[in-house]
Amino acid sequence: MKSYIFIFLMLIIGCNFSKIENSTERKQNFNNNWKFYPGDNAEASKTEFNDSEWRELNLPHDWSIEGDFNAAYPAGNDGAYLPTGIGWYRKVFDIPKNWEGKKVSIYFEGVYMNSELFVNGKSVGFYPYGYSSFYYDLTPFLNFGRENTIAVRVDNSKQKNCRWYSGSGIYRHVWLMLTEPVHFQHWGIGITSQNVTLNCAKVEIKAKIVNESNKQKTIVVLTDLYNASNIEAGNSKSKTTIEANSVTEVTQEITVSNPALWSPETPDLYTAGMVISENGKDADKTQIDFGIRSIKFSAENGFELNGKKVLLNGGCVHHDNGCLGQLHTTALKSEKWSY
Repeated sequence: MKSYIFIFLMLIIGCNFSKIENSTERKQNFNNNWKFYPGDNAEASKTEFNDSEWRELNLPHDWSIEGDFNAAYPAGNDGAYLPTGIGWYRKVFDIPKNWEGKKVSIYFEGVYMNSELFVNGKSVGFYPYGYSSFYYDLTPFLNFGRENTIAVRVDNSKQKNCRWYSGSGIYRHVWLMLTEPVHFQHWGIGITSQNVTLNCAKVEIKAKIVNESNKQKTIVVLTDLYNASNIEAGNSKSKTTIEANSVTEVTQEITVSNPALWSPETPDLYTAGMVISENGKDADKTQIDFGIRSIKFSAENGFELNGKKVLLNGGCVHHDNGCLGQLHTTALKSEKWSY
């Protein structure tokens, strides 16, 4: 009976993954069905490379924590006496034919560290450091309607490079991003709240729009705000023209009546549903969650949130190591430090 259940679950997982890769969702999970090799191999970037002996896994993944402890490892006590070095990840995947004409990018939330990305044997880019996220446009490197190979070389061999445990590998999620040539820029939307009172607040939205086509485009940006109960709290509509292969910024202002103010005690959030419309059709759409609140700093009152004084205790919550952060916070509290 257990074997039948296992086969059934594997079929479900396989079907879900296939559906994600062939969907037209803007942001698609790209964590599954990678292969990993703990070491270096200059041939691993090539499409025809044989990785049949490599280990299969799903991301996120940290190869350091899988190793044995050894005081001789170069990361030493900062790296928890665990191995670092160089590792490779590879994945073979299909790109649907109906994606041709769209823009396909890949978004890495975090790779530790110094990674280089290859698609179908060609180097797409090198990203130093290990804690910040990054993305690449894959469109020029892909074979639409055919099989593609992606390879990532991760180099964490230069030790010591951190004062706490960092791990090694693609340790955060990876996403495929699918858009039309006209779309919201990655990290291109900023939302701020101004003139905040209990009666009303002005929400300012700045959105950068990218036109990666060879033609001038006239588009409409529509924004609807919803409160935590999914009730509309305001809307805006802006029309603009974008030159070919350029970026423009659209600014919208929406007044929200009787706003639910964000605070640690009442963490109320609003949602901005944003759409780019071209010739009456949706070219791109996204949602951004945000809080409405006022912030003020002064020498007399320190930090004020929504007009109320709030004491901030210093902290240092290191990456993936909450205990260190808690220890630092406790130390600051014991010495009665505040900011």
